[in-house]
Amino acid sequence: MANRPAALIRQTADDFLVVEIPKVVPDGQGEHLMVRIRKRDANTPWVATQLARWAGVPARAVSWAGLKDRRAVTEQWYSIHCMDAQPDPDTFEVDGVELLELHRHSRKLRRGALAGNRFRIVLRELTENAASVALAVPRIAIGVPNRFGPQRFGRGGRNLLRAQRWFAGGAEPRDRMQRGMLISAARAAVFNAILDLRIAAETWATPIDGDVMMLDGRGSRFAVDFSDPTLEPRCAAGEIHPSGPLWGKGGSDATGEAAACEQAVVARHRALADGLERVADAERRSFRVMPRALTSTVVDAGTLVLEFELPSGAYATTLLDQLVEWRVPGEELEGDLDVGDD
Repeated sequence: MANRPAALIRQTADDFLVVEIPKVVPDGQGEHLMVRIRKRDANTPWVATQLARWAGVPARAVSWAGLKDRRAVTEQWYSIHCMDAQPDPDTFEVDGVELLELHRHSRKLRRGALAGNRFRIVLRELTENAASVALAVPRIAIGVPNRFGPQRFGRGGRNLLRAQRWFAGGAEPRDRMQRGMLISAARAAVFNAILDLRIAAETWATPIDGDVMMLDGRGSRFAVDFSDPTLEPRCAAGEIHPSGPLWGKGGSDATGEAAACEQAVVARHRALADGLERVADAERRSFRVMPRALTSTVVDAGTLVLEFELPSGAYATTLLDQLVEWRVPGEELEGDLDVGDD
């Protein structure tokens, strides 16, 4: 990724639009109120507290499917466990937050209940002509490394530092949300390191012996069978991807060369791996993510607008990394533990 042009993102909140693609459709009845909101310059947990106050319920009665960026305009769903109560939408007055839809639903909205997110991102002050940068956009349509973005680690990597202290014998976080974020940061660090090793070996997008493959856009997985003549064509077409471990109890189900790559990294991150084996169940994550509906629009010589969709858990900034050296004017990218950003 050498010699990438520089660019500014999030110069204003309107430069970074995120719209959830829901997996859950409200069924029209039940004890939960599903609320779709649009927020500007506000983080997800803070909005949840405002919704709880409006509905007259405890903060724990409000849930959401995914954290969303603070310095952005975002549209997302919340669920409020409010039994038969029907709060009046006309009484909701919170700066920067609009109620877009309200529907009854029979179940709580749970974390991860997303099909994905739709993005509209404005790149400003490009150090290379926007038309030239646009020519590189089709290259990333075929897939980019599915790294965890810096948001996962908190400001200055604080999430990861706190996880390391916890695993070394420090106090376990009492807050469930913070506990989950520390676990996520530790898993992300190990995963990114394994992915970096595969990138260096140029095998992050192609299977090697012992790999566990994942179906595109789904959690289904299977072990590599090199005798299957459809394996390589399916991988090249983006139907399946090699995957890496989100470390935890049970370790990894990779074997052979793939397992050797994973273990080489885990050996360097033994304290994190041991801690994760005590507090989290092992999962897997695709090494490659493929943006959908990717388009670019040249506004002027220094401004380019990108629009695309990503599956749940993938980072827009990771995709931007393949095009530009981006930065947020006047601040570092905020982390999700300190302020609830994503």
